[in-house]
Amino acid sequence: MLTLLEQLDKGFLWQSPGGIHPPQLKTLSNQSAISRLPLAKRFIVPVPLVGEQAILTVSVGDKVLKGQALTEGSGFTYLPVHAPTSGHIIAIEQHASNHASALPILSCVIEADGLDTWCELTSSSLEQLSKTEILSKIKQAGIAGMGGAAFPSHVKLNPASEIDLVIINGIECEPYITSDDRLMRDHSDEILAGVGIIHHLLNPQRIIIAIEDNKPEAAKNMQAAIERSSLPKGQIRVTVIPTKYPSGGEKQLIQIITGKEVPSGAIPAQLGIVVHNVGTAYAIQDAIYHGKPLVERVVTLTGENIAKPGNYWLPLGTTVADALQAVDFKPSTQQKVIVGGPMMGYALADLDVPILKGTNCLLVPSPEEIAPDTTEKACIRCGECAVACPALLLPQQLFWHAKAQEYDKAASFNLKDCIECGCCSYVCPSDIPLVEYYRVAKSALKTAAEEKRQAEQAKIRFEARLQRLEDEKNAREAKAKEAAAKRQANMKSSDKDAVAAAMARIAAKKAQAESNTSVSEAPTVTTQTAIDPKKASVNAAIERAKAKKAAQADTSNVKATEHTDALLDNINADDVKTDDKQAKVAAAIARAKAKKAAQANDVISSQTDAITGSEHNKDQVTPPDDKQARVAAAVARAKAKKLAQAAANSSVADPIATPDANVPTESTDPTDANDSSADHSTEPLTSSENAIEPQTADSSVSDKQARVAAAVAKAKAKKLAQAAANSSVADPIATTDATVPTDANDSSADHSTEPLTSSENAIEPQTADSSVSDKQARVAAAVAKAKAKKLAQVAEDNQDQSLENQHNEQHNEQHTEMSTALSPEQAKKAKVAAAVAKAKAKKLAKSAEQEEQ
Repeated sequence: MLTLLEQLDKGFLWQSPGGIHPPQLKTLSNQSAISRLPLAKRFIVPVPLVGEQAILTVSVGDKVLKGQALTEGSGFTYLPVHAPTSGHIIAIEQHASNHASALPILSCVIEADGLDTWCELTSSSLEQLSKTEILSKIKQAGIAGMGGAAFPSHVKLNPASEIDLVIINGIECEPYITSDDRLMRDHSDEILAGVGIIHHLLNPQRIIIAIEDNKPEAAKNMQAAIERSSLPKGQIRVTVIPTKYPSGGEKQLIQIITGKEVPSGAIPAQLGIVVHNVGTAYAIQDAIYHGKPLVERVVTLTGENIAKPGNYWLPLGTTVADALQAVDFKPSTQQKVIVGGPMMGYALADLDVPILKGTNCLLVPSPEEIAPDTTEKACIRCGECAVACPALLLPQQLFWHAKAQEYDKAASFNLKDCIECGCCSYVCPSDIPLVEYYRVAKSALKTAAEEKRQAEQAKIRFEARLQRLEDEKNAREAKAKEAAAKRQANMKSSDKDAVAAAMARIAAKKAQAESNTSVSEAPTVTTQTAIDPKKASVNAAIERAKAKKAAQADTSNVKATEHTDALLDNINADDVKTDDKQAKVAAAIARAKAKKAAQANDVISSQTDAITGSEHNKDQVTPPDDKQARVAAAVARAKAKKLAQAAANSSVADPIATPDANVPTESTDPTDANDSSADHSTEPLTSSENAIEPQTADSSVSDKQARVAAAVAKAKAKKLAQAAANSSVADPIATTDATVPTDANDSSADHSTEPLTSSENAIEPQTADSSVSDKQARVAAAVAKAKAKKLAQVAEDNQDQSLENQHNEQHNEQHTEMSTALSPEQAKKAKVAAAVAKAKAKKLAKSAEQEEQ
């Protein structure tokens, strides 16, 4: 059995399936040699790869030379674009493309200067260049397949597998087209030079130049060129094959010459075969030996409506309209201009489109040459399309799925293997444009594949973004942990102790707040909102007062306690204008406390504890009227605090003047202190009691004023206690006039009057009523001092023991009644107890007054 190479040497051929024999009509354009047309004035050069694989190197207004590169880029399939002539860039814009759709594409518009000046060209010999340099020069020359596919030639010349056979395609089976025929006739030596470069790059075992038998002159000239070339005589030959359409197809030609079928989805290089067009071989030798880029090509201008049909060298970018005008184009009614042949070409919608690298023919047929458009009829399922298909496909099935837009099913019938030769449309008796359906289906599948690819890339980018964000988050956390560990390592022992102490303080504050919240069940009486820290400070102040009182118990004087308690009683009477019943209860409690404080020094501590417990019980009482209850409780707490602190102070003998009806005043003369004590013993008590009665019985006084008065009284009492604790010497009490109390010689007045004023300024912003005047405060202070003096004298009475017993009984009753929540019955009992206490207080006052008299 002969080997493949032996069969090739003998010229053995195989039959290809399908195919048709349309009229050739080649004699119209192949009778004259290739010539040139006059240089056009305007050229349109498409730059489709700009923005994807390339960038423009020129701008509007730039001067360019013939052969100058207009783009720069990278990429395996990138091809540069060159200026077809010298001139100026007048526009870079979207322009109609040389396509059946005429969709716009970015293009450079060049206005020719008519000089056609070449840029600097670098010629070289094959021996001077390496294979890599040869491939680079071919790529930089922008050479692509000239047979119509326009695939980058440098890619096909650098295959991954070993190449055994190179086929130079000179078939040109399409009717009307004769560009390759004339090129082989006129430039056979240049074509053989290009074949020699291909042989140098691929080093194949055989090179076959395939030519149809309808081109005998081309075959003869090529054979003669082989004899003149330096190529090995046994490795290259011309093979003439029978004329049949589409024998010029790459896969069909391989099958005819070798008998091998290229698998679906595969390329000929996988079989060790490479196919190049004769026009590509010519362009390769021009680039290597002369340094010329691909800026022109041979184009067949044919058809009966052209006065000068033939083959012409047309610069790339020449518009179709300019080329046809140069050959005396005579358009007819409904004239069609077809790019390519009648079988695979397409009609142009716009003639202002450029000549491209793959444009091999412009066909302008007359109405007699081409049949008019007919209406598409229903498929009769004759099967003629399947017989004529050279790719052994099922055109009928493809048509059904393409028409129904079932493109995935059409793809399952190997739609991608269709070469769009047009044989099926040519033989169809129903005049169905099958190839047009296939092109639409291919375009849809291509669009879907591109969208899927973009979606996958978007998914990859999204996942990469999520991963990046996660990594950044982890990095930040790790950095924060590292910084914290570094700070911890660098921290000194003192710093650690400080941090621990701060944490302990925070924990203590939280525990104190929780305990205050759990213990305090009644609402706060000083403000409308709960103030647990303030209550805690009050309790702490009481405890400090107890400790101080125990330390100074031996030097304390009972008269100071009576003085302070009497002062608080008058404050309650003058300033706290509240409900009559609640005020009477508070007054009775205050009088009982004053009597108890007058006892001996050995019982002062126990008496103060009892008063403090009474204060807390009163805080928990919730009277029926919330506002009145808060006022009464505030007054009671102030009195209790003053009793606890005043026990440690020295007794003070103060002559107190009796207040008049409007503004009470005091006599501060120290010489009258002993003489007037008896005169003022009865009158202050009576006047103070008379002052209490009308004020407590007045129900028209608002609750708001009562709260203000209570706050002021509390502040005054607190300042009096502080002044008494600071001074251990009995000081005469200054008399308060109608304006500001002053006494230059009395140190007690400095400690009592001025602190009171500052305390009032601190308390007043916390209250809602700012109408309480200093005059009322001074009146209340004067009355309180008078009452304290009287009570101090009464305390010296022999009936102290009986008063103490009566007070204990009253205190126990008050403590028991106020320790629980007041129901209606309890409220009634509280009123009765208040009345009893008031009566007892009046009785004690009268007894003391009688004894003094």
